Amino acid sequence: MNKEQLSDWIATCCKVGTLPIAPGTWGSLAAVSVWFLVINYITPIYFILLTSIIFTIGVITSTIVSRDLSSPDPSRVVIDEWVGQWIALFFIPKSLYYGLLSFVLFRIFDIWKPLYIKQMEKYSGGFGIMMDDVGAGVAALILTHVILLLL
Repeated sequence: MNKEQLSDWIATCCKVGTLPIAPGTWGSLAAVSVWFLVINYITPIYFILLTSIIFTIGVITSTIVSRDLSSPDPSRVVIDEWVGQWIALFFIPKSLYYGLLSFVLFRIFDIWKPLYIKQMEKYSGGFGIMMDDVGAGVAALILTHVILLLL
């Protein structure tokens, strides 16, 4: 396996990004599913650290894939959705309901890209690919926590 193939495998989250129709939604759904499975076994600090490591790997691999495909933000790259979704899940109690709430809010912010989120796409390479999803994740995180406080 060469560097491009390995980067594609990682950036597509084990080829989840190659699923037909709405690869970003599939990537976010995979992230929520893994969160639901691992959240009881790692501390919040380790979850944040792991998300940071995946972000760094995502910048590198999505840069390689976007260059290889000659596309500024290939739809098959979903590691950015994974990171954004996990940010949206920071400090959320393990619950199917809260996980789905976070998922829906993240997808809305990721697709709509209000406020500052659209500007984050202007960064070049993998950093730009990753940053708009980081922004969407932060917005979804804040709104999810506001909803949790109101409930």
